[in-house]
Order: sequence, then C-alpha cells, then structure tokens
Amino acid sequence: MSAPIRVLIAEDHLIARVGLATIVQTQPDMVVVAEASSGEEAISLHAQHRPDVTLMDIRMPGLNGIAAMAAIRAREPGARFVAISTYSGDEEIRQALNAGASAYLTKDVLDSDLISTIRLVHAGRSYLPPAVAAVLAAHGSPPDLTPREMDVLRLIVAGRSNREIAQALSIAEYTVKNHVKNILSKLNVEDRTQAATSAIQRGIVQPE
Repeated sequence: MSAPIRVLIAEDHLIARVGLATIVQTQPDMVVVAEASSGEEAISLHAQHRPDVTLMDIRMPGLNGIAAMAAIRAREPGARFVAISTYSGDEEIRQALNAGASAYLTKDVLDSDLISTIRLVHAGRSYLPPAVAAVLAAHGSPPDLTPREMDVLRLIVAGRSNREIAQALSIAEYTVKNHVKNILSKLNVEDRTQAATSAIQRGIVQPE
C-alpha cells in the first residue's frame, strides 16, 4: 500500500479546525500531521512536518493564509495547498491562486468534495468548484487600483472620513477626494458604502 497523504490544517477557529481534522482522519489514505491556528504557526509546522497537502484558511489574524502560502512556497516551491475560506470574492481567489493554492474551496464544501480535492491536489492537479470559477469569470480582470488608492480604500473600509484619511496619509483632503472618485469608478460603485462592501466581499481588502 502507498503511504497516506500527510495533511497540515491551518485554521484559526477551533471548531472548524477540529471539523476539518475529523473529516480527514476518517479517510484510510490520509493522516493529519499537524494543526496550526495562525499563519505564522503554519509556516513553522510546514517546515517541521513537510506535509503533502496543506489546508490553508485564508483569513486568519496576524499573518493571513495568502501571506503564509507565499512564504512557504518561497522556501519550498513544490508545496501544495488547498485554500479554504468563508468568502468567495474574486480578488481573494486570485490572490490565493497567485500565492500557490492549487484549489480554492468555501467552508460550506461537502465532506466528499473536500476529500476528493485533497486527493487531486496531492496528485499534482488543480481544482476550482464551478461556483468559484464563475465568480472569477464574472469579474474578469482585477481592479487596477494604485498603491495609494489601496491605502485610501483600506481606510474607507475602516470607516474613516476624507479628513481623517488625509491626516492618516499626510496628504491634502482634495487629493483624498480625487482618489475616492477614482476608486468608485474602478470598482463600478456609486458611493463609499458600496465601495467598502464591494472591497470586503471581493476580498480586495480584509477588514481588521
């Protein structure tokens, strides 16, 4: 018999992490070698255990899953990941794939689909569920926001006014207004509230 697929689970919520581990451990061809509750811990445990496949939660406090995957892949280019998230925003999906994920699943995934995806990724294949692929197709290319526009958008998501944004970034308030106008146009939204909502839903900005 071939060796079992060695799985690392990185998930900051205990109940979700235990649930994932339980599903994996019921499979005769899989074993959970370690569990991480943060991106930093995932990097450390990956180096220690060198799993075949890592289930990586995208939104974790501190170092998020995308940054953790990128850091692991920088050291070990052959590392294989299944990204897992509550959200299915197009930009978050793109970032996860660019960081090295071979698959992207939402947390409402069926047990059978999770297991089959782990096997596919272990075999060197990629997988996007139809719903996830449809999200990417619907939005086309990512919004072409400049670094400064991203700074402003993060502060909009944080609920800051134009004056507060200007003070935080040490720029003039009229400059902030111009950035906001560009952001609304690029996100194809009508106002700041819609911009904040779209940024969070699409995974462009992760709220603190």
